[in-house]
Amino acid sequence: MRNRVFNDEGEDDLVFVMGWGNRFTHENVSWLIGTLSNAGYRVHAFELPTDIDDFKADWVEPVAEYVHDLEPYQLLSHSAGGLIAQAIDGAENHVYLAPFWGYGSMWYDEALDLAAAIPSDFPFLPVRGLDRDALGSKATDHQLATQPRWVSPAFVRETLHAQRTTLEIDHDAVVFCSLRDPVVDLAAIGERVPPEHVVLYDGGHELFSSESRDRYVDPLLSALTDGADAVEDWAAVPPVARPA
Repeated sequence: MRNRVFNDEGEDDLVFVMGWGNRFTHENVSWLIGTLSNAGYRVHAFELPTDIDDFKADWVEPVAEYVHDLEPYQLLSHSAGGLIAQAIDGAENHVYLAPFWGYGSMWYDEALDLAAAIPSDFPFLPVRGLDRDALGSKATDHQLATQPRWVSPAFVRETLHAQRTTLEIDHDAVVFCSLRDPVVDLAAIGERVPPEHVVLYDGGHELFSSESRDRYVDPLLSALTDGADAVEDWAAVPPVARPA
């Protein structure tokens, strides 16, 4: 697992666990990290291995070991990073962007269970559908071209098990998600987080690749600072009624 520190002169520490396939070189990831840095955070960002055969060893433990002596800090995660973040202790506030607590509508449940049963850790299962419509209208050609294309049965098996054994989500956690997201299971979010702690945005899987991303900077930064109290009023307003 790769990690980098951005804005080393920042006053407050923020750990950002990126999503599956996100790269430091992706323009929209850079936009989000730049936004956090401009807000005064020293950003500790993690880029995930795109294929694993042990969820805890490959994904959770590198982050858990890194943050062990890092306090206080805020924890931001996106997608598969949110599956990791639910297993990380010690953050003052947890903010999840489209957490991967379940496979979404673009996946076939029966095929997932069949794939997970194959005793192999070789990445030969194709991943399709992660296009601009799914990710967000600002997804760049470079971002789409560098998306990973294959995962292993072990990856499916490990992520399914992690999703089915998630820990209780922090009572003050905040989730940002879109109702048009085909990548993650929205019902899994609704089962774990009260609706007043969920901020809906208009876009695809990646808030930072959404056309509407700028209007969510303030509630995102507020959630990182003050937790769910900062967004309860915002969460009650439908995306189409929010100020531009």
